[in-house]
Amino acid sequence: MNKIFDRPEDLRMASRRGEFSLPTAGHANGHIQANLMIVPQAQAFDFLLFCQRNPKPCPLVEVLKPGATEPLCAPGADITTDIPGYRVYRDGEFVEERGEIRSIWKDDHVAFLIGCSFSFEAAVTQAGIPLRHVEQGRNVSMFRTSLQCQPAGVFSGEMVVTMRPIKSRDVAKVVEISGRFDVAHGAPVHIGNPEAIGITDLSRPDYGDAVDIKDDEVPVFWGCGVTPQWVAQKSRLSMCITHAPGKMFVTDLKG
Repeated sequence: MNKIFDRPEDLRMASRRGEFSLPTAGHANGHIQANLMIVPQAQAFDFLLFCQRNPKPCPLVEVLKPGATEPLCAPGADITTDIPGYRVYRDGEFVEERGEIRSIWKDDHVAFLIGCSFSFEAAVTQAGIPLRHVEQGRNVSMFRTSLQCQPAGVFSGEMVVTMRPIKSRDVAKVVEISGRFDVAHGAPVHIGNPEAIGITDLSRPDYGDAVDIKDDEVPVFWGCGVTPQWVAQKSRLSMCITHAPGKMFVTDLKG
């Protein structure tokens, strides 16, 4: 399905029905999109502390009560069915990707919704600055870095970033625009030389898709909500459930 969804509730319902399973970039422009992280209640405080200590990759939008599946930021929605794709990890290992998690939901699960850089993309494009992954219909490029997150309890590891090639003349404007969106990772964490943050090959992202970078463009990197997935793997967390990279929960909140 290549339809562009303008209303977040329509995209959520299409995901619930299994009719939409693509990345959510370019959909419901103007609404805050969120990464999902679900952990057992026993690890929820540690993860909350991890988010508070690492607001660039993990800006909190909402924390649900244990067992709750309807977020305040999207009344009537269900975080177990309304995302285009989910990933399940056990003991730090990726187990499966699936279209719903209602059938494996437990009452002690605590869901965290974390801001996503897709939320500022509409403002960037409205300023006349094109975004390559949107133009090419691809998922945004995501990379693990050498940037260490501040640990909290069982959670420790390196930051994951998104990368967007930006024309040199537009970099300052993109920094200014994205900096307005604290809940969507805010301003970039790095601009330019990828090797300075431990990335050796921009043509081989760890998540998402590679995109072309032109001679007059600079790679710009933002904190990414996939960071908790990587940290959960590094920390050998007994169980966690996340969104599939690029496939976000789209809230009713305006960015």
